[in-house]
Amino acid sequence: MRPFRRPLLLFACLLPFGTVLFASPLEGRWRLDPARSSALDGWTAWDLVISSSGTQVTLRYDMQWRSTQITGTNTVDTAQPTTAKAFFRVDQRHMAVYPEKDAPTPVRAAWLDSGRTLRVEAEPSVENSQGHATLRVYDEYRVMEGDNALVLIELLSARPRPLVYRFVKVTSEK
Repeated sequence: MRPFRRPLLLFACLLPFGTVLFASPLEGRWRLDPARSSALDGWTAWDLVISSSGTQVTLRYDMQWRSTQITGTNTVDTAQPTTAKAFFRVDQRHMAVYPEKDAPTPVRAAWLDSGRTLRVEAEPSVENSQGHATLRVYDEYRVMEGDNALVLIELLSARPRPLVYRFVKVTSEK
Protein backbone atom coordinates (compact mmCIF):
# COMPACT_ATOMS: atom_id res chain seq x y z
CA MET A 1 0.00 0.00 0.00
CA ARG A 2 1.30 3.44 -0.86
CA PRO A 3 2.28 5.60 2.15
CA PHE A 4 -0.16 8.44 1.35
CA ARG A 5 -3.12 6.02 1.36
CA ARG A 6 -2.59 4.89 4.96
CA PRO A 7 -3.73 8.18 6.56
CA LEU A 8 -6.69 8.29 4.17
CA LEU A 9 -7.66 4.72 5.08
CA LEU A 10 -7.31 5.46 8.81
CA PHE A 11 -9.50 8.57 8.43
CA ALA A 12 -12.15 6.58 6.54
CA CYS A 13 -12.21 3.92 9.27
CA LEU A 14 -12.57 6.47 12.08
CA LEU A 15 -15.15 8.66 10.32
CA PRO A 16 -18.20 6.84 11.80
CA PHE A 17 -16.86 7.57 15.30
CA GLY A 18 -16.34 11.25 14.54
CA THR A 19 -19.81 12.24 15.73
CA VAL A 20 -18.76 11.36 19.27
CA LEU A 21 -15.83 13.79 19.05
CA PHE A 22 -17.90 16.82 18.09
CA ALA A 23 -20.58 18.61 20.09
CA SER A 24 -24.11 17.72 19.10
CA PRO A 25 -26.49 20.52 18.12
CA LEU A 26 -28.71 19.13 20.91
CA GLU A 27 -26.39 20.59 23.54
CA GLY A 28 -27.56 23.70 25.35
CA ARG A 29 -30.59 25.08 27.17
CA TRP A 30 -34.03 24.56 25.64
CA ARG A 31 -37.29 26.17 26.82
CA LEU A 32 -40.67 24.49 26.39
CA ASP A 33 -43.10 26.09 23.96
CA PRO A 34 -46.35 25.15 25.75
CA ALA A 35 -48.62 26.32 22.92
CA ARG A 36 -47.07 23.77 20.53
CA SER A 37 -46.63 20.92 23.04
CA SER A 38 -48.62 18.19 24.73
CA ALA A 39 -50.20 19.35 27.99
CA LEU A 40 -47.63 19.64 30.74
CA ASP A 41 -49.98 18.64 33.53
CA GLY A 42 -48.53 19.26 36.95
CA TRP A 43 -45.98 21.84 35.75
CA THR A 44 -46.11 25.45 34.54
CA ALA A 45 -42.61 25.73 33.01
CA TRP A 46 -39.81 23.46 31.80
CA ASP A 47 -36.25 24.07 30.68
CA LEU A 48 -34.27 21.13 29.32
CA VAL A 49 -30.48 21.41 29.56
CA ILE A 50 -28.45 18.93 27.50
CA SER A 51 -24.70 18.46 27.82
CA SER A 52 -22.26 15.71 26.95
CA SER A 53 -18.83 14.46 27.87
CA GLY A 54 -17.45 11.65 25.74
CA THR A 55 -20.20 9.06 25.38
CA GLN A 56 -22.17 10.31 28.39
CA VAL A 57 -25.10 12.67 27.86
CA THR A 58 -26.70 14.56 30.73
CA LEU A 59 -30.36 15.55 30.48
CA ARG A 60 -31.29 18.06 33.17
CA TYR A 61 -34.95 18.89 33.67
CA ASP A 62 -35.52 22.28 35.34
CA MET A 63 -39.21 22.08 36.22
CA GLN A 64 -41.48 24.66 37.81
CA TRP A 65 -44.99 24.67 39.23
CA ARG A 66 -45.92 28.16 40.39
CA SER A 67 -43.16 29.04 42.89
CA THR A 68 -41.98 25.43 43.35
CA GLN A 69 -38.83 24.55 41.40
CA ILE A 70 -37.46 21.02 40.97
CA THR A 71 -34.47 19.75 39.04
CA GLY A 72 -34.19 16.16 37.85
CA THR A 73 -31.18 14.76 36.02
CA ASN A 74 -30.71 11.64 33.90
CA THR A 75 -27.24 10.73 32.68
CA VAL A 76 -27.13 8.19 29.86
CA ASP A 77 -24.26 6.51 28.03
CA THR A 78 -24.44 6.10 24.26
CA ALA A 79 -21.69 3.45 24.25
CA GLN A 80 -23.21 0.92 26.65
CA PRO A 81 -26.37 0.16 28.63
CA THR A 82 -26.36 1.59 32.16
CA THR A 83 -28.57 1.75 35.21
CA ALA A 84 -29.93 4.95 36.70
CA LYS A 85 -30.35 5.19 40.45
CA ALA A 86 -33.32 7.60 40.27
CA PHE A 87 -34.59 7.94 36.69
CA PHE A 88 -36.54 11.22 36.38
CA ARG A 89 -39.78 11.29 34.38
CA VAL A 90 -41.62 14.52 33.65
CA ASP A 91 -45.06 12.90 34.01
CA GLN A 92 -44.51 11.08 37.31
CA ARG A 93 -45.98 13.91 39.38
CA HIS A 94 -49.17 14.15 37.32
CA MET A 95 -49.71 10.41 36.95
CA ALA A 96 -48.89 9.65 40.62
CA VAL A 97 -46.64 6.86 39.38
CA TYR A 98 -43.35 7.17 41.23
CA PRO A 99 -40.05 5.28 40.98
CA GLU A 100 -39.89 2.25 43.22
CA LYS A 101 -37.59 3.02 46.15
CA ASP A 102 -34.00 1.79 45.62
CA ALA A 103 -34.87 0.08 42.31
CA PRO A 104 -32.31 0.81 39.57
CA THR A 105 -33.60 1.65 36.10
CA PRO A 106 -32.02 -0.04 33.05
CA VAL A 107 -31.27 2.65 30.42
CA ARG A 108 -30.02 2.44 26.82
CA ALA A 109 -29.15 5.43 24.66
CA ALA A 110 -27.84 5.97 21.14
CA TRP A 111 -27.12 8.81 18.75
CA LEU A 112 -29.10 8.74 15.52
CA ASP A 113 -29.00 10.95 12.41
CA SER A 114 -25.31 11.92 12.81
CA GLY A 115 -25.80 13.30 16.31
CA ARG A 116 -29.02 15.20 15.58
CA THR A 117 -31.28 12.77 17.47
CA LEU A 118 -30.75 11.12 20.83
CA ARG A 119 -32.77 7.96 21.52
CA VAL A 120 -33.24 6.97 25.16
CA GLU A 121 -35.01 3.79 26.30
CA ALA A 122 -35.63 3.09 29.98
CA GLU A 123 -37.56 0.55 32.03
CA PRO A 124 -38.16 2.05 35.47
CA SER A 125 -39.83 0.00 38.20
CA VAL A 126 -42.68 2.12 39.49
CA GLU A 127 -45.19 2.17 42.32
CA ASN A 128 -48.82 3.16 41.95
CA SER A 129 -52.07 2.56 43.76
CA GLN A 130 -52.29 -0.98 42.31
CA GLY A 131 -48.77 -1.99 43.38
CA HIS A 132 -45.53 -2.33 41.43
CA ALA A 133 -44.96 -2.46 37.68
CA THR A 134 -42.29 -1.92 35.04
CA LEU A 135 -42.88 1.05 32.77
CA ARG A 136 -41.34 1.22 29.28
CA VAL A 137 -40.19 4.71 28.27
CA TYR A 138 -39.01 5.56 24.75
CA ASP A 139 -37.76 9.13 24.11
CA GLU A 140 -36.37 10.77 21.00
CA TYR A 141 -34.78 14.19 21.34
CA ARG A 142 -34.60 15.66 17.80
CA VAL A 143 -33.03 18.96 16.82
CA MET A 144 -34.86 20.75 14.00
CA GLU A 145 -35.46 24.07 12.23
CA GLY A 146 -31.87 25.15 11.73
CA ASP A 147 -30.82 23.87 15.16
CA ASN A 148 -33.13 26.40 16.89
CA ALA A 149 -35.89 23.95 17.83
CA LEU A 150 -35.96 20.65 19.63
CA VAL A 151 -38.77 18.10 19.60
CA LEU A 152 -39.08 15.47 22.30
CA ILE A 153 -41.29 12.55 21.34
CA GLU A 154 -42.10 10.31 24.28
CA LEU A 155 -43.85 6.95 24.20
CA LEU A 156 -44.90 5.35 27.47
CA SER A 157 -46.23 1.83 27.85
CA ALA A 158 -48.90 3.25 30.19
CA ARG A 159 -50.30 5.74 27.63
CA PRO A 160 -52.08 5.05 24.34
CA ARG A 161 -50.70 8.17 22.58
CA PRO A 162 -47.24 9.73 22.35
CA LEU A 163 -46.44 12.96 24.16
CA VAL A 164 -44.79 15.61 21.97
CA TYR A 165 -42.93 18.50 23.54
CA ARG A 166 -41.49 21.35 21.47
CA PHE A 167 -38.67 23.54 22.72
CA VAL A 168 -36.88 26.65 21.49
CA LYS A 169 -33.16 27.24 21.99
CA VAL A 170 -32.32 29.66 24.78
CA THR A 171 -29.46 31.83 23.56
CA SER A 172 -29.22 34.03 26.66
CA GLU A 173 -30.34 33.52 30.24
CA LYS A 174 -33.68 35.21 30.86
